[in-house]
Amino acid sequence: MNTLLENDKKYTILVAPLDWGLGHATRCIPIIRALIIEGHKVIIGAEGNQAALLKEAFPQVTLLDLPGYRVEYSQNPHLLAFKILAQLPKILSAISFEQQWLKQIIKTHQIDIIIADNRYGLYSSQIPSVFITHQLTIKAPFKWLEQWLRKINYSYINRFTACWVPDMEAEINIGGALSHPTQLPKTPVHYINLLSRFKLLEAEQKFDCCIILSGPEPQRTVFEKLAIDSIKKMKGSFLLVRGKPLEKSIPFIANHIQVHNHLNEEELSLAIQQSEYMVCRSGYSTLMELLALKKKMILIPTPGQTEQEYLAHKLSKDGLALASNQQNLDLPLMIKKATSIEYNFTTTKLFDEINVNELLKSLFS
Repeated sequence: MNTLLENDKKYTILVAPLDWGLGHATRCIPIIRALIIEGHKVIIGAEGNQAALLKEAFPQVTLLDLPGYRVEYSQNPHLLAFKILAQLPKILSAISFEQQWLKQIIKTHQIDIIIADNRYGLYSSQIPSVFITHQLTIKAPFKWLEQWLRKINYSYINRFTACWVPDMEAEINIGGALSHPTQLPKTPVHYINLLSRFKLLEAEQKFDCCIILSGPEPQRTVFEKLAIDSIKKMKGSFLLVRGKPLEKSIPFIANHIQVHNHLNEEELSLAIQQSEYMVCRSGYSTLMELLALKKKMILIPTPGQTEQEYLAHKLSKDGLALASNQQNLDLPLMIKKATSIEYNFTTTKLFDEINVNELLKSLFS
C-alpha cells in the first residue's frame, strides 16, 4: 500500500463488526492493520467473542463495549428465516441503541470516521461513515422476501457515506449475485478485493484435514458433533478448531485428533497451511481467507442460511470447492472425493492492493 504525504491528516477511526459469528471480526483485521500502519488511531467497538478476538490481535488498541444484535438461530433450519424475522423488533432496538451510543462516543473519543461491518445503526450526519457488506443482495427462501429485504437493506446503506464491498469488482468474483446485484444502492460502492488476515507460508503438511467450526449456536454444536463422530472412525491426522475463544477446557477425542478451542491468527494461518483439506462452513469471511491461500475446501453451509447455501453451490459450480449439506453429510466420502478432483483456483486480488488512504480521502470528497 502506498503511503500518502506525511502532512496528510491522521484520523481517529471507529471500527465495529457485527456479532454474527467471528467472520465479521476477522475480516476487519486487515483493515485495522492497514489503518494502523498508515498512522491512524483505531478504536474498536465490540463485545464477547468478537471483542476477545480483536483484542488478541490488537492489544494496544482501545476497545469499547458495544452490545451486538444477539440474533438467535433456530434448531430447525426450515424455520430459520421466520425465527430471524421474529427478532426484527430486537434488531431494530439494537440499531436504535447504536445511534445513541455512537453520538456519545463521537463526542467522547473525537471520532473522525466510522467503519461499520454490517452494523446498521453506526452512521452519522456529523462525520463520514462506511458500511462494509458483501450482501447487497440478502438471499431469502422466497423472491418477495428477498426484494423486501433489499429495500430495507438499501434504505439503511444509503444513510452511510460509502459502502465497501469485500470482493473483486471484475466478472470473476466470489460473491456472485450477493455482491454484484443488478441494482446498486445510491451511496457510492467501492469493491475493495478480498479481506484476509493470512500470508502465504512455506509449511510442510502435518494434518490430512483441518475442521474449523464457526457460526452461531445451536448449529455450531450440531456441526461439531457430526464432525467428531465421523473423524473418530477415520484414519489419518486431524485438526479440530472449535471456534470458542472464551472456552477454557479442551475435550480429548482421540490420539489422531488434535483439538483447539481457538487459535490466534499466526497459529491458525500455520495450521491451515499445514493441512491438505479444509472442512468448514461457507461463511463469506472464511471463504475469502481460504481462497487467498488457495486451500482445498469441503463446505458445509449452515442449514437454512440461504447465503451460505448459495455460496457453497456457487463455489462448487466454479470448481473452487466441494459442497455437502449438513443433513446428509458423509465426511469420509467427501474427503475421498476431494482427493480425486482438480480444484480450479482463480486469480484473487486482496485488500493489500488497495490504497487505504485514498479510500479514506474519498469519504471527504
